Amino acid sequence: MTQHLAREIATTALGRDPGPLAGADSLSHQVFVGADVVVKVIEAGRHPRLEREIALAPFLPAGVAAPLLAAGVHQAGDGEVRFACYARMPGDPPGMGLPRVDAVTARALAEQAVRRLQALHGWTPPVDAGRILREPLDHGGFAGRTTLVGEIEAIAEAAPPALIDGLLALAGDAPEHVPTTVPVHADCHWGNWLADGDVITALLDFEWARFGDPMDDWFFVIADSGPHRLTVLDVVAGATGTTPDELRAACELRHASHLAADARLAVTDPATHGALLTVRLEQLQEVIGRRTWWKSSVD
Repeated sequence: MTQHLAREIATTALGRDPGPLAGADSLSHQVFVGADVVVKVIEAGRHPRLEREIALAPFLPAGVAAPLLAAGVHQAGDGEVRFACYARMPGDPPGMGLPRVDAVTARALAEQAVRRLQALHGWTPPVDAGRILREPLDHGGFAGRTTLVGEIEAIAEAAPPALIDGLLALAGDAPEHVPTTVPVHADCHWGNWLADGDVITALLDFEWARFGDPMDDWFFVIADSGPHRLTVLDVVAGATGTTPDELRAACELRHASHLAADARLAVTDPATHGALLTVRLEQLQEVIGRRTWWKSSVD
């Protein structure tokens, strides 16, 4: 995908020249950023998550996400691409792991992120949005003890026995069912926020949004805070009335669940996801073997 095609899409969608567009990092789409517009593009035949995001955009609570300006399908050579044009909000992503963020700024960003997520969690979606949030996804986070045990059993032959034993012990203490009645973003790591200095301006990328448990979002915000994990954990604990140990246990469970699910994908579909297996098993060893969620400092 080229800047030329992105400018063509934006010009057609907005009815004006969007000006220069620069490519931005994205794991699942082509993204181009201009002075006042962001163009998000994907081949029409690939995964449908952008369609999900576009369908949700008109219903999201005010002030949480960037406004959607236009969306649709655009002819690109012999094929088609799906696009969404969003208003360009001030600032840039703080970045996964909060690199180059000092402790004071990390706390300020966390406090604002928590307030935005609480607005999302307190939102009552209209019928159409509720239908979208109930549509199944291929990765739904922690879904209860039985599902987690199934993920563990699927990777048992590919992982060290001690790691499997540790995962099964963790699963044994997990709740059998989790509530799935609250709208959650389900991917709110720090690469999906915009901040102008120490001010949060938007939460981006609602393609994984679904009904879930607020803890699903608290996990991402805390886990992706790099050296500020303990600070962000403290902010979430204070804002939600949850004890730090309750948060640690819930985050550890979700962390293991996400990693085990990815490892299972690698085992069952090695042609597509095989490269994930070694990385995810190493990360599981950190979570289970070193019990990183219970350390008193962040390496």
